[in-house]
Amino acid sequence: MSDVRVTVQRDSEREERVVTTGTTAADLFQGERSVVAARVAGELKDLAYEVADGDAVEPVEISSEDGLNILRHSAAHVMAQAVQELFPEAKLGIGPPIKDGFYYDFDVETPFHPDDLKRIEKKMQEIQKRGQKFARRAVSDDAAREELADEPYKLELIGLKGSAADAAEGASAEVGAGELTIYDNLDAKTGELCWKDLCRGPHLPSTRAIPAFKLMRSAAAYWRGSEKNKQLQRIYGTAWPTKDELKAHLEFLAEAEKRDHRKLGAELDLFSFPEELGPGLAVFHPKGGVVRKVMEDYSRQRHEVSGYEFVNTPHLSKERLFEISGHLPHYGESMFPAIEFDEQNYRLKAMNCPMHNLIFKSRGRSYRELPLRLFEFGTVYRYEKSGVVHGLTRSRGFTQDDSHIYCTKEQMPQELDTLLTFVLDLLRDYGLNEFELELSTRDESDKFIGSDEDWEEATEALRQAAEKQGLPLVPDPGGAAYYGPKISVQARDAIGRSWQMSTLQVDFNQPKRFGLEYTAADGSKQQPVMLHRALFGSIERFFGVLLEHYAGAFPAWLAPVQATCIPIGDAHVPYLQEFAAEAKTKGLRIEVDSSSDRMQKKIRNAQKSKVPFMIIAGDEDVAHGAVSFRYRDGSQKNGIPRDEAIAEILDVVERRVQL
Repeated sequence: MSDVRVTVQRDSEREERVVTTGTTAADLFQGERSVVAARVAGELKDLAYEVADGDAVEPVEISSEDGLNILRHSAAHVMAQAVQELFPEAKLGIGPPIKDGFYYDFDVETPFHPDDLKRIEKKMQEIQKRGQKFARRAVSDDAAREELADEPYKLELIGLKGSAADAAEGASAEVGAGELTIYDNLDAKTGELCWKDLCRGPHLPSTRAIPAFKLMRSAAAYWRGSEKNKQLQRIYGTAWPTKDELKAHLEFLAEAEKRDHRKLGAELDLFSFPEELGPGLAVFHPKGGVVRKVMEDYSRQRHEVSGYEFVNTPHLSKERLFEISGHLPHYGESMFPAIEFDEQNYRLKAMNCPMHNLIFKSRGRSYRELPLRLFEFGTVYRYEKSGVVHGLTRSRGFTQDDSHIYCTKEQMPQELDTLLTFVLDLLRDYGLNEFELELSTRDESDKFIGSDEDWEEATEALRQAAEKQGLPLVPDPGGAAYYGPKISVQARDAIGRSWQMSTLQVDFNQPKRFGLEYTAADGSKQQPVMLHRALFGSIERFFGVLLEHYAGAFPAWLAPVQATCIPIGDAHVPYLQEFAAEAKTKGLRIEVDSSSDRMQKKIRNAQKSKVPFMIIAGDEDVAHGAVSFRYRDGSQKNGIPRDEAIAEILDVVERRVQL
């Protein structure tokens, strides 16, 4: 046996080793149970990989991003094996790892029932305990077709080799551009084949190395994500390195479910999604309308102070406008189909920027007017597929708090700095305080327009503005808009989820396409820089995020009802009505519960409505011109003079604090 020289790489540490031919990655990391794979020359390998002379080998821990993906993809294989053991006629689709878990698609005659998922999970536990080995082998295209002749969806993927990543989300986990491989699940004792699947890998060494998993739900999903294809049954699961981590994740999901804005919206009578309107189209009820108005009013006030000018634009236009802007050729799939009348095609607007360009262009502009900051609460319509529509956070009709700033190149750095500070300060006013910034840039795709020089200048200006904020800056290659790079503000909510909020984009291309210009100080005609900025993203989406962030218990300044007055007896109703009338003159939103319910039920009703203040009055309060407070957390303060009570509520509202 000859010697093989390898380097074991751990972060910045390098260890040179001399081993014998046939040494595997598993041998290099013997005894390190947390290591589930290896990275060699940038490629992930199974631990069964035999190292070659000159290899630099890096261990992959199960808790790393790659390690979690390998764990979850291995769990997906075990689930698919369990399904085919229980439902032998099931045909396999694809089964990639996803954030926090995995899924697998199956073609079965009857949709899966919750009881089926329990049986499948029990079978998975049996397979896990058997300790079957995951064994990789390379096959030719013809051999793969022969072995998988009974799997029509796998045969289709083989035909897509090299383009699978574009063919369907998750398909590249099975078919890449290189050789085809099949993973066999082998009996730990006899080595007999138990099951197999087309897969690129890598996988865990054995099924026993899957520490903790749970099946979550099933749903319908079109093959390769296209509504033109057959609908398959998708089973979702989750898998974690330890049982404690699985338990923590399930507790997190339970908390997230309690905070689901769709559920809270119905419980608190804020909004609804009538079937008659269609998916992704919400109506706001009076209480939801109050919250929305407060959000809009405060935003308007802040924009006025910061020098923005308010504009309004129509909901549709001739199709030609979106051809000029570049949206139809580059964004057309997200726009609703054309509406034909007057022998012309019209489109519902999916964005406000082309119309703001027309406002800029409506007359001559001087450098003295710049920066020109236009602002609109503009309702737009986007054709989101039914499968991705999700309440207020992913809808088909929504209102953007949209700004477009026209400035000179010299003004651009300062304007971006001011813009980003303005955005972050306003988000903090709404109670969001943990942020990171994402810088989305172009890649080599042909979807991007404009010169390299313009892109470089725009990207660098955004980078510098972002770095001044002292927040984490995460690169997002290829994530830019077709016309320019962008910064996205990612905000973390009360339970640690990250939401994309505001976006800032630098655009040299639309001003060019629309022929926008201003007269410079020397009398020459110059092209302005256009900055796109949506602060909330959309009012509806921001509403949904805040509703989940606060679990429905809005701070008093945002709450639809800031205080509910609860009389101890009917005789105290007039006194509280007087108190409420006085509070309303100060701008407070206050109600009196004069229903026939008992006081304790009125308190429970107010608690369910998540009202910040309950104002209680009885004989003693009336005699002393006072009221008693019961707070949202159940604590109480008695005998507060009426003027002091109103002052306390006003103070909490004005300081925008949470009780």
